[in-house]
Amino acid sequence: MKIRALFSAVTFGIMSTLTPATVQAANPTTPSSATVDTASKRSPLPVDYFAVGNSMSSVSLSPDGNYLAFMTIPSKGAKPIIEVYETSDFGKKPYRVGGKSMRITGFNWVGDKDMAVFFRQKIRKKVKGFNDGVFGYKIAKLDVKSKKFKEFKEFGLRFEEALIEKPNKILVSYREGVKNGQLVENEAVRATSYYELDLNSGSKKLVLKGNDKYGNVGFDYLGNPRTANSFDTGRRESVYYYRKPGQKSWKEIYTQSEDDFENFGVAGYVKDDPSRIYVVAHNGNDKRGLWIFNVDTKTFEELVYRRKDVDVRGVRLHSNQFNHPDEVVGVAYNKDKLHIKYFDGVEAGTYKQLKGLIPNAYNTRITTRSRDGNTFVVVNSGPRDPGSYYLYNNGKFSLVGKRKGLLKAEDLADVKYIEYTARDGRAITGFITVPNGVGPFPLVVLPHGGPFVAETVSFDPWGQLLANNGYMVLQPQYRGSHGHGLDHYKSAFINGGEGGFKMQDDKDDGAQYLVEQGLVDPDRIAMFGWSYGGYSALVAASRPNNIYQCVVAGAAVADNLQQVNYYRFRLEGTSKLEQLGMWDDSLSPIKDASKVNVPMLIIHGDVDQRVPFKHYKKYTSALDKHNIPYQSLVLKGADHFSDTLTYDHKITFYTKLIDYLQNDCGPGGL
Repeated sequence: MKIRALFSAVTFGIMSTLTPATVQAANPTTPSSATVDTASKRSPLPVDYFAVGNSMSSVSLSPDGNYLAFMTIPSKGAKPIIEVYETSDFGKKPYRVGGKSMRITGFNWVGDKDMAVFFRQKIRKKVKGFNDGVFGYKIAKLDVKSKKFKEFKEFGLRFEEALIEKPNKILVSYREGVKNGQLVENEAVRATSYYELDLNSGSKKLVLKGNDKYGNVGFDYLGNPRTANSFDTGRRESVYYYRKPGQKSWKEIYTQSEDDFENFGVAGYVKDDPSRIYVVAHNGNDKRGLWIFNVDTKTFEELVYRRKDVDVRGVRLHSNQFNHPDEVVGVAYNKDKLHIKYFDGVEAGTYKQLKGLIPNAYNTRITTRSRDGNTFVVVNSGPRDPGSYYLYNNGKFSLVGKRKGLLKAEDLADVKYIEYTARDGRAITGFITVPNGVGPFPLVVLPHGGPFVAETVSFDPWGQLLANNGYMVLQPQYRGSHGHGLDHYKSAFINGGEGGFKMQDDKDDGAQYLVEQGLVDPDRIAMFGWSYGGYSALVAASRPNNIYQCVVAGAAVADNLQQVNYYRFRLEGTSKLEQLGMWDDSLSPIKDASKVNVPMLIIHGDVDQRVPFKHYKKYTSALDKHNIPYQSLVLKGADHFSDTLTYDHKITFYTKLIDYLQNDCGPGGL
């Protein structure tokens, strides 16, 4: 059955009654709903099912809808390539392109047959210092019709956005004295300048000259600079600026003391009204809300949406940016999952109907749409769907493919949202990934990194890997986590750093809550984390009356003083209060190495630029000094961030992780 096209080129609404039977396959893989037999015991999947990179990502249409392209990894351990198909004939052999010495990191359509392609290359063998990594980045143009590349030799250009009304032109930024995010020796550092790069000629046209007074510049869909902000050292204030379309000078619209933890951020432009913008801000409240702000009167004019439980995350733009450029159609917030409250009835109806079509619908979004609105790509992701892409074209809604085709819905696990109370009375939320089967389960507590970040668990590869091997996974939103209001965030450091203290209690109390609920075996609990999560695992290893059978610490901050000293003297205002309050006062694992009382596995990349390898060496030396046994794994050539972990890194890491938990995590394993 085909979807009837009941829409114009400007507005789209699937108004007919549709069923999952409408979904057809654009390739031999057909989607099906998850059928989970909890009574049966499935054998764990091979770790390479989780280690292999996305077989499909960044699926997008050319502006005319005639081509569909995506990134794919043709074989295990291979570099990503781009495949390009004609939407009129998916049976036709695709055009494939990949990098030789460089690795493709992404692409963006810039015309009906042209795309900008982004590359990463290793430019040095060793990390030069904190946040001074080993990779460099370049841009090239690809004509998918002629199959010709045009490479831009210049390193250091940063892609900002495609200009949808100017084919083959993109907005890029460049900062003299900085290349690939790193300082260049013997060069003066200047403010970031913005250029319109012509991908045909290679020429650059200056759009906005760098000025330290106007940083973090935001542009509209036409490439007009509209918003900016910077820190005024004389006034000790953050200053926000605005320009209406056609204006050449900036106007100050909002100021904020350097000691003010509230947020103010431009989220979008009010349609047909250059005097009003959407902002996400606290405006005197604990939780962020969405407001309409008048730039002429410099006032919050209307509260559009705010919640009592969680912060507003941002806005959703119209799915057809060609005909509804920069148009805000909804507000987003995260709680148990991502939620959108729509202002536009047609967009709301479209998404409601799409979710009825897609198996295991969870987080669903139209990611790219043709100029006439008649062809679009939808992506869905969730606990039982690592990511599936669908194409609406010529009245058919078809499955294009999946990010991780080896992972079937029935082999994955549900994620549930929980609320519990910490021992001091603070309300804490979290996510549990529940293995298929019957509990009580062994538990792995998996705290997020940061620590000052927001986390909403949808498809988490580490959580699913662990659940597939029979472990329940708890991801607690301990104090300090973003998204739950100012008080929850500030409580981690405002009266002294709570790292190793109340922040650690929040994690332990979540585990105890699950034990009390009968979901977890109290004698089979471990902690595994990365970065700050790794720090938490080191802290857990030395706690008295330990509830954990073992810990696994990845890329862990082991010496608080060493870490914060990398940037201590660059901190100002709230960043200074946050970082020094946290790291100077919190428990430092290196000082408690002699108190470790459970088995440990310590993992670190040897070119980690964020938490340098020195942490690993110092901490393991301290363990050796006190004759504390441990196991370790050094990932050669691995940086701090997950996108730098290769297939081989992951195979080694995941294999060791599961083997350690099963066999060496306390007596008899976890």
